[in-house]
Amino acid sequence: MELTLLVDGEAVTAVLDRPGESLLRTLRERLGRTGAKNACEQGECGSCTVLLDGEAVVSCLVATAQCEGREVRTVAGAVPGEVREAFAACGAVQCGFCTPGLLVSVADLLGRNPDPADAEIREALAGNLCRCTGYEKIIEAVHRAATARTAENTHTGAPGTRPLPPSPSPEKDPTLPHGCDSVMTEGRT
Repeated sequence: MELTLLVDGEAVTAVLDRPGESLLRTLRERLGRTGAKNACEQGECGSCTVLLDGEAVVSCLVATAQCEGREVRTVAGAVPGEVREAFAACGAVQCGFCTPGLLVSVADLLGRNPDPADAEIREALAGNLCRCTGYEKIIEAVHRAATARTAENTHTGAPGTRPLPPSPSPEKDPTLPHGCDSVMTEGRT
C-alpha cells in the first residue's frame, strides 16, 4: 500500500506492508522522522504525540492508512522557538525521552489558549508522562513560553493566538542552547 501525506510541510510517500501500521512506526521506520518517541505503544505515555490536521494525537494509536493526504506535524515542525527556549531555560528537559511529546502538546495548548492557567496546563499535559522532572518546571516553561509569545504578538501587533510556524532545523537554530537540540528535535533516536 502506498500513500502520500504532508509531514512537517513536506509531501512524502510511504509504502506500507500492512494497512494497520501505526503512524508512529511509519514516521520512525519508513520516513526516518524520529522525533516522535516509541515508548508504550498503547497511547498512555504521550511520547509519540504529533499534530494531525492540527489536532494533538498519540501517533501509536493512529493507523497510517487513515492519514492519506493529511497534514502531520512532528516536534520538528509543530513547535515554535519560544516553547523550545522556555523548556531549556526552565530546566524542563532532563532525560529528553518525553520532551518531544510534551513540546507538541504545549504548542497545541498555546495555539488554542495563549495564556493558560495551571489547571489548564495540567489538563492539556495529562496524557504526557514524565519520570524525571516532577512537572513543576514544565508548567513554569509553559508560562514562560506563553509570556514570550504574548510579548512577541504585542510587539508585532498580532492578536491573541497565531498559527505555529515551522521550526528551523537544529543546525540552523541559534536560539537553542547548546546540547538541547538533540532532545527537542529529530536528532536523537
